[in-house]
Order: sequence, then structure tokens, then C-alpha cells
Amino acid sequence: MKRRGNLLIKRGAAMSEERMINTTIVITGASSGFGRGAALALAKRGANVVLAARRGEALEALAQEINADNGHALAVETDVSQPDQVERLAQAAIARFGPINVWINNVGIGALGWFWEIPVADHERLVDVNLKGVIYGAHVAMKHFIAQGFGVLINTGSVDSEVPLAFQSSYAATKAAVLSLGRTINEELRLNDYHDIKVATIMPWAVDTPWWTHAANYTGHAPRMAAMDSPEKVIEAMVKACFKPQEEIPVGWKARSSNLSHHLFPDMTEKLSANVINRSVEKAQPLAPTTGAIYTPMADTTTIDGGIRARMKQEDKAR
Repeated sequence: MKRRGNLLIKRGAAMSEERMINTTIVITGASSGFGRGAALALAKRGANVVLAARRGEALEALAQEINADNGHALAVETDVSQPDQVERLAQAAIARFGPINVWINNVGIGALGWFWEIPVADHERLVDVNLKGVIYGAHVAMKHFIAQGFGVLINTGSVDSEVPLAFQSSYAATKAAVLSLGRTINEELRLNDYHDIKVATIMPWAVDTPWWTHAANYTGHAPRMAAMDSPEKVIEAMVKACFKPQEEIPVGWKARSSNLSHHLFPDMTEKLSANVINRSVEKAQPLAPTTGAIYTPMADTTTIDGGIRARMKQEDKAR
């Protein structure tokens, strides 16, 4: 056995929920949505949480909230599209809390609309954040994990990782790449006998978080999606993946069903999904084109829930 910080690590031993006390967990995209919810949930379980996002003031406020509740949090303002900032994030985490046990790549931005109507600069920005940002985080985490002999990397994918959805072309492409990246790294770990290092990809259905408000939008309508899930379901899966990682984690029956359907009937699943999304978009209230928060963060969207379901109810009632 080897002692790593406050953890007793044994070859082949998985971290249990009870042993999350004093573990160090880096969470990108921690200022809202899944990241914020996971930070609060993990801190309550005794983990040291390192919070990363572009909104420094929001991170500091969240860290103060966690620390005031007897938790342990460190805020590090980070743009994951900048590799030097991701490296700085890792070094800050190690300097404050010691070895990193879990790294959660959770940042994700979107651009909604017909592919040809979304400016190419927005497509490029999605690749910089959703794919390059995950690669930068994964690379830093893997070097650290291999040096210490253990660790869990969690990447936030999407139902789009398996089923490409209309109006979300570049987002779907980047999320498919995130799933492929995780699968490939897991195989490379296996070939090198790194049995105590795991990579998991969380694959939620459409979820009501501020992601929809943050997305660039060229549909002409406010963001809307049928049968959205609550963020709590995904947060629970993210927390569980810290101590029970699986290569692919579709969250909820809708995500599992769409994945299975796409494996069995790919063309039919893609057409049905596109039709459902098209009808949903047309029902929403008008909205002028916007770049959302993909270039500049928003100040007042630091909640876990996005309020989209509540707005959809009002729209339906008005009709």
C-alpha cells in the first residue's frame, strides 16, 4: 500500500464515497449549472473543491459560501481555452490541497441555429472551449495522475455525444469528440497497465441550466427543448462518477433510450430528434440573434437551474 496525502491507496482499489473526505477535486465550469451543483455536493461530502471558471467574482462568492459551511474551496479564475491558465489551475490546486484525485472537465458552450447561419467565429470558439479546453484539462490531469499512480478524469459530454442534434451542429461535433477522447485515453491506460486511473464521460439529456441562456443563438427564438431534465439528476451522476467511474454514463432513461435507439436505428433516431427539436424551437418566443456568453461571461446567471422550464410553461399558457 501507498499513502497519498490523507488517502490510503491500494492498487486496484476504487475510491469510495466515505473516503471522499480530504480528496482534492478540480471542477471547471463551476460558476453555474452542473459545476456549481457538483462543487456544493462534493464539498458537503468532505472533498476539497477547486473551482474554475471565467467569472472570478462568482467563484470567490461560491468559495466563501462553501468555506463558511465548514467546507474547503479554492477559487481560480480560468479560461479553459488557454492552456497556460489550465496549467496554472492545476498548480494552484496542488499547492493548496496536495495531489489531485479527480479532475472534472465541465465547461461547455453552445451555438444554436442552422449551421450556415452561425458565424464561423462562433463555431471556432466552440471548438476552442468544448474540445481544446477538454484536451488541455485532460492532458494536465493525466500527467499528474500517471506521476502519482491514480486519479479519475470526468468529462462532461452530452446526449449529442451519441446522437447528433439539429440546431447544435458544432456543439454536437465537439461532444462526440469528447466521448471519443475518453474512450481512447482509457484504452491507452489499459495498454500501459494504469489500472487505478479512469476516464468517465457524463452524457446527459437536455437539462435546464444556464447553458441555454449562455449559448449563442441564431434560431430567431428563445431557447427551448422538449422534456428537459432537472440538473440535480446530472449532479448526482457526476458525484457518483468520482468514486464509481464508468467509461460512458448516460444520465436518465431518456439519454439511455436515445443512445440505444441510435445504436439500433441511427438514421431514424436522428430524423425523429431533428423533427422534435424543430417543432420545439418554433413554439418559443422571438429572440434577436445573440452571442450569449461564449465570448464574454454574463454576470447574473450563476444559478444551478436555468429557468427554461418555467419560461416554457408561461409560453404554453399564453398560447
